[in-house]
Amino acid sequence: MIKIANAPCSWGILEFGLEGESAGFERVLDEMKETGYAGTELGDWGFMPSEPEALRAELGKRSLEMVGAFVPVALADPAAHPGGIENAVRTADLMASSGYSSAFLVLADNNGTIPERTRNAGRVTPEMGLDDSGWKVFAEGAELVAAAVREKTGLLTAFHHHCGGYVETPEEISRFLELTDPGLVGLVFDTGHFRFGGGDPLTGLREYYDRIRHVHFKDCDQLIALESAELHRDYFESVHAGIFCELGQGRVDFHSIAAELKTREYEGWIVVEQDVLPGMGAPLECARRNREYLLSLGL
Repeated sequence: MIKIANAPCSWGILEFGLEGESAGFERVLDEMKETGYAGTELGDWGFMPSEPEALRAELGKRSLEMVGAFVPVALADPAAHPGGIENAVRTADLMASSGYSSAFLVLADNNGTIPERTRNAGRVTPEMGLDDSGWKVFAEGAELVAAAVREKTGLLTAFHHHCGGYVETPEEISRFLELTDPGLVGLVFDTGHFRFGGGDPLTGLREYYDRIRHVHFKDCDQLIALESAELHRDYFESVHAGIFCELGQGRVDFHSIAAELKTREYEGWIVVEQDVLPGMGAPLECARRNREYLLSLGL
């Protein structure tokens, strides 16, 4: 049975430390429940309660499950690995101690901090990527994080490919998966980032399915992607322009993706993500329309 969640990023709760007023966790959780979602991701550390009993209570009174937590680590920098491991274990331990033993540690690069990649999100070239030694450090860092999380908390780790970081394009995703142990590191497959990064999401879903542990449903407005390339927008400017539109309004073929997941008897979570910047848009109305769209697909 496929279960449907949303995430705080759909309310402008992002990991980048951007300026702007964002909703508190009570409002976000209330609105997720109101619009028909069954689960949530954690959001940035400190956004939701960081004590297990309090976190469990807040989700429990709204009948919501915790499905995962996004943790960015500058994996290309070996000096960042120890701190990244500490942060990942702390986050995973909160979820495990709260009783969410099937939640995922959603590991990512420290997206938005690499100037060249951030400036060219959606149009990166191979020359902007890691060299062989850089890939080795990156992959080893991901495995170190995943191993520590599993050893200390029992939770599994899935890596989130993401525009604005070093793993954006289909070729980079494939390279990352080739260099990492499938037993340690799974994949969060994000339809919108895959499309913005130059790939066809249905093709990617089929190619990487055996490594996928977690699925994000995000749409991508192709006209805005083309405008961003023409105007040389960076990642954040593209988000502000609405690159990640409501489900069904962009170029991601969710009908075929939903059918593929059903055919394969996928039983995990689908997390709706419509990234907006703090204070941007109308998250409640978007969340409701996104849920209605998924219901039209039989999800």
